[in-house]
Amino acid sequence: MSEYILELDNVSKIFGSVIALNGVNLKLKQGEVHCLLGDNGAGKSTLIKTLAGVHKPSKGEYRVDGKAVRFESPSQALDKGIATVYQDLALVPLMSVARNFYMGREPIIKRFGIFPVLDHDLMANTAREKLGEMGIRIRDADQPIGTMSGGEKQCLAIARAIHFGARVLILDEPTAALGVKQSFNVLKLIHKARERGISVIFITHNVHHAYPIGDSFTLLNRGQSMGTYTKDNITKEEVLDMMAGGAEMQKMMAELDGVHI
Repeated sequence: MSEYILELDNVSKIFGSVIALNGVNLKLKQGEVHCLLGDNGAGKSTLIKTLAGVHKPSKGEYRVDGKAVRFESPSQALDKGIATVYQDLALVPLMSVARNFYMGREPIIKRFGIFPVLDHDLMANTAREKLGEMGIRIRDADQPIGTMSGGEKQCLAIARAIHFGARVLILDEPTAALGVKQSFNVLKLIHKARERGISVIFITHNVHHAYPIGDSFTLLNRGQSMGTYTKDNITKEEVLDMMAGGAEMQKMMAELDGVHI
């Protein structure tokens, strides 16, 4: 058994003449929070979809538990315990909290031993319990999910993935549209997932959210990796500098001020 639950080895993804990813490497250990950082257009979305089984690598190898995989669909990635929570969360606002929690996996019981019906009690009790474990208290699991805050919806999407067997959580910009308090709650949730031995890939462009919770960091720029670092060998300021373009950005700013370095 490999020490890594998930690995990308020199993976590229090409769409016609466009190289969306170019020779990207990534390694994820059990219970590790790996932050994938990059600005818009860096290749984060393509990498997420490659990990999630939406795209197949054009080159390179994708390994799970040390064994090469080639997913034909996202459901095959889910079968391996790799769950992706996208920014839109795949929630239906008018449906209840319980129905959203179980969407696509609704438990069925037979009434009078004949008629198949949804097990509403199980759905409501499980949703309430699992959200409670994440620090979210709801009075009524039948309330429309549209009544919940953005942070609570994030927690539900993450709790749902964990409940249905996620070993790896891929979180796509989970704090992007949240306020300070809600973002803090989501970061606490990531910490709880790590404590349970669940591995997390946290995709973000916000270094201030990534650095406190991350164990390791991969920086992407125009589809290429700028390197992978652990918290022991890179500071938050160095990550910010690399995200901003480093010396090149400093030179540009200096030229705007009429001062040449």
